[in-house]
Amino acid sequence: MNGGITISKLEEVARALDAKLVYALIPNSTLQDTVVRQARRVATERLGYVEVTMALEDQEIGDDRRQEAIDAYAEELIARGPIWESK
Repeated sequence: MNGGITISKLEEVARALDAKLVYALIPNSTLQDTVVRQARRVATERLGYVEVTMALEDQEIGDDRRQEAIDAYAEELIARGPIWESK
């Protein structure tokens, strides 16, 4: 035996103890942190396409301006809403 337990066994134990088995995911960060992280990921991905085009036209931006653009776009995405939908 490897020390594992099945969900059905946990349910059986809960019934025997007259208890309710609850499944839960407990986040490691706040909801706000998760939203900001997702918005920055989406912003980085979407701005990456623009950045490639700009580089091809010899109009690259520096790392500091890139981060400012990502942060600004992430804030805009959060205000508009659907940061979880892939496009």
